[in-house]
Amino acid sequence: MATGDDSAHDTARNDLRERAEADGIEFFLAMFVDLHGKPCAKAIPFSSFDLLMDGGAGFAGYAAGDLGQSPADPDVLVVPDPASYTPLPWKPGVAVLHCDPHVEGKPWPYAPRVILQRQLAELADKRGWVFKTGTELEYSLLRRREDGTLEFADPHDTAAKPCYEVKGLTRMWDHLSTVSRHLNTLGWGNYANDHEDGTGQFENNWEYADALTTADRTIFFRYMVHMLAHDAGMVATFMPKPFSTVTGNGLHIHQSLWTQDGTPLFADDADALGLSPTARHYLGGLIEHGRAVAGIICPTVNSYKRIGVGAPTSGSTWAPAYVAYGGNNRTVMLRVPEGGRIEHRGVDGSANPYLAATALLAAGLDGIDREIDPGACTDDNLFTLHTDEVRARGIKHLPKTLDRAVEELVTDDVLRAALGKTSGGDFIDYYAAVKQAEFDEYHASVSDWEVRRYLTQA
Repeated sequence: MATGDDSAHDTARNDLRERAEADGIEFFLAMFVDLHGKPCAKAIPFSSFDLLMDGGAGFAGYAAGDLGQSPADPDVLVVPDPASYTPLPWKPGVAVLHCDPHVEGKPWPYAPRVILQRQLAELADKRGWVFKTGTELEYSLLRRREDGTLEFADPHDTAAKPCYEVKGLTRMWDHLSTVSRHLNTLGWGNYANDHEDGTGQFENNWEYADALTTADRTIFFRYMVHMLAHDAGMVATFMPKPFSTVTGNGLHIHQSLWTQDGTPLFADDADALGLSPTARHYLGGLIEHGRAVAGIICPTVNSYKRIGVGAPTSGSTWAPAYVAYGGNNRTVMLRVPEGGRIEHRGVDGSANPYLAATALLAAGLDGIDREIDPGACTDDNLFTLHTDEVRARGIKHLPKTLDRAVEELVTDDVLRAALGKTSGGDFIDYYAAVKQAEFDEYHASVSDWEVRRYLTQA
């Protein structure tokens, strides 16, 4: 006799087949990401639907990227999640299915989507809660010159303060309106599109959802923007700091907790910031683990060139340098724009959304469990507040380089437990080793700045 789980699985599978047939899907992109958030896929024809759903799609995990495999390991089989079905609005007949990597029949503990799902399942089973998130992704639109160097896609984007400029917005209308239409075709609820603070920098906003759906959509959105830019002869980048003189790209994550019947747990109208005691303790956890979490949410060498560089001379939004919180204050790491949600402004465009959500949730839950007080709200402009005053208030600076962040990350037992164990030990140690190697490779490279500074100095 079929169990309830089997019945639900069969229903989801049949619904997926019917939807795909109605949409005229010819190919599925069976997609998953590696440690860095790089999407990988195979194109599976609709005629192989049953083969895909029964056994998954096979990959040589070592070749796909940093996924905890060597060339001697068995294949990774990625198992589709029917609920993640996403047709490509710009390429009719093709749809993405986000997948969970398995090895020898078991979920692969190195896979970021598997890691997040495990934590969300535990949240539901032990507490009866749902984690909801919304993401804001900034990106830059560029073009390659004939010599291979980069320039901004819009040569007229030269305003001293380009943020929200309507002329800069309108000149990129074809791209932005296309993205908006696609988001709404997908049912994501696009509600705003704008020119951001940096030259050539833009953002498209859509509604929040459960954390797994939002992470899937974040991966798809980056993929979509890359491909739309490519088709238009442009280059899109979510790189945290592509130019030293231009505002970097963030991936702000808004967070809230709910009961499974839809009751919000973070809202309290009686509180000055509109936060419940649960939300304030969650905020305390984000503060407590703020420096360690940086190694996950700011995961590249380039990430640390986006933060801690002082206030820019244009616009109204910047990357935070300090582990602090406030109300509608964009100079702090944790902003409370309105009651019932917390925005983390420290996450950057290179972050793996599955791992970022895992780390932030773990930090927040530790704050709830230990009833951590987040301390005083910061109303000051932290970009102008003297460093002595910042230090006197006990406000900590984020790590200044990737290697320092990784060193702090591995000392955090809460994050270690949340990211889980693998066949080779704790995932956090594998992650740290990959990132330390990345930093070491960067550090071994001699830059033009060093040559100019030191070539004939002594």
